[in-house]
Order: sequence, then C-alpha cells, then structure tokens
Amino acid sequence: MARIPTPSGEPDDSTDTYVGLDADAAERSARERGWSTVRALPPGAIITMEYRAGRLNFEVRDGRVTRAWKG
Repeated sequence: MARIPTPSGEPDDSTDTYVGLDADAAERSARERGWSTVRALPPGAIITMEYRAGRLNFEVRDGRVTRAWKG
C-alpha cells in the first residue's frame, strides 16, 4: 500500500505581519520566510475553501495587503 505523503511544514510566521504592507513587498517577504505559495486576491474574490499547507493568501486593496491568512 502506498504511503500517504506528509505535508510540508509552514513557516512559524504571524499573518498579521503582512497586513498594511505593499503587496509586492509582502510577497517577497513571505517567500523569503519560506512560504511555497503566495496568492494575492482582490477584495470579495470568489475562492475555493480547500486548505493547502504552505500557502499564504493576501487580500489586496489599492496595492496594500488588507488581510492575510494561511491555507
């Protein structure tokens, strides 16, 4: 029987540190801290709710991160 892969860990990082940052700077910082996927979304974007380990989501308004969450 095949082994179930273990998801990679996530950086020990508070999502609050990204709120208020310029979106490009926030993405660079997140990747430097080890996030494998960084996704920038406009306010009210329709997204699926599946959780993906290693993904950091940003809600971006006028070029600034207004909300950040894992998964």
